[in-house]
Amino acid sequence: MKIHGIEMAPDALRRRIGNMDQVAGVRIVLLDDGNERPARAALFHTGSGLEFSVLLDRCMDIPSARYQGKAMGWRSTVGDVAPEYYEAAGIRWLRSYFGGLLTTCGLGNVGAPDPESVFNGQGLHGRIGHMPAKNLKVTQEWRDGEYVLSVSGVMRETVLFGENLTMTRTVYTKMGEKRFWIQDVVVNEGFREAPLMLLYHCNIGWPALDEGSAILTPSRFVAPRDEEARNGVERWNRIEPPTHGYAEKVYYHDMKPERDGSVMAAIVNNRFSNGDGFGVYVRYNKRELPRFVQWKMMGEQDYVVGLEPCNCGVEGRQADESRGLLHRLAPGEQRTFNLEFGALTTKEELKKTRAACAAVKTRIVDSYTRFVKPPVVNG
Repeated sequence: MKIHGIEMAPDALRRRIGNMDQVAGVRIVLLDDGNERPARAALFHTGSGLEFSVLLDRCMDIPSARYQGKAMGWRSTVGDVAPEYYEAAGIRWLRSYFGGLLTTCGLGNVGAPDPESVFNGQGLHGRIGHMPAKNLKVTQEWRDGEYVLSVSGVMRETVLFGENLTMTRTVYTKMGEKRFWIQDVVVNEGFREAPLMLLYHCNIGWPALDEGSAILTPSRFVAPRDEEARNGVERWNRIEPPTHGYAEKVYYHDMKPERDGSVMAAIVNNRFSNGDGFGVYVRYNKRELPRFVQWKMMGEQDYVVGLEPCNCGVEGRQADESRGLLHRLAPGEQRTFNLEFGALTTKEELKKTRAACAAVKTRIVDSYTRFVKPPVVNG
């Protein structure tokens, strides 16, 4: 393995340090300032320059990540917010939306609030992103010559007389890596069928995102969500400078996966770092997450593009249900979802990513219902 550019065997490294956290590790801390208090966080560093935080009391999401000092995700003005400050009604979810490299949306609703929800209180993007983790487990250990760092926990979204869903999340990486992985296992622990809407809100900001940056996706089809998105749809993959009064645009994509089902979406700034370039990517599996949403927001301070693998739309549960597109979990059923996040830092990596996406011909269509298939109904 390589540490700081030096090839070292595990024993050779161990002879040179007293504690492994000198090079790589995980540390659990308590946030204690303002409305972030008293949320817990896990701080990772891998020894390659990759550092990221996991907000343990907010669905174990990723509020911040950086590689060699360069931010990988966008941070909203609200910063880290403890789950106690969650406001479920309407779109007040935005008052505690930190952005970050990852915010998880669901499980009972994604997108527009559900006005007819009685028990669930399904406001914008649902409740799971504010659920604290239980049964936490932190691991820092050697496995087959690699030093593995991980944290896992369980979030439960449940209500009396309603749904009973658990999400077990594991966030893990390895010493020397400039990438990390997330695995989620969602289980219907109840005895009645439950809707399942899940969207991974992966938010890329400056410096990967800037004027002249490119959104790289293997998109076969791109469809605007509404009239606002139709205005300028031909520029869906181009990044403009921060623009006063910009109205957000949302696009649905149909991705061409690799043979194993994997899809990589990235944002690349070729002009950054003296022309060497810098990019951030998310990789997922289309068999697990068949749909993809792009959120483009070029506003001042609100300068971000969301790359969002999902199994649903962003118009709310009623919209998906009326179109026969709502996924459901049978009693006892479970589903697994996997993500990979990483930095693109070499010209070779950037060139390979651009070439892979350029090989796919993209067509703009008027409606995503032309390429979205209804979910398979449980037998």
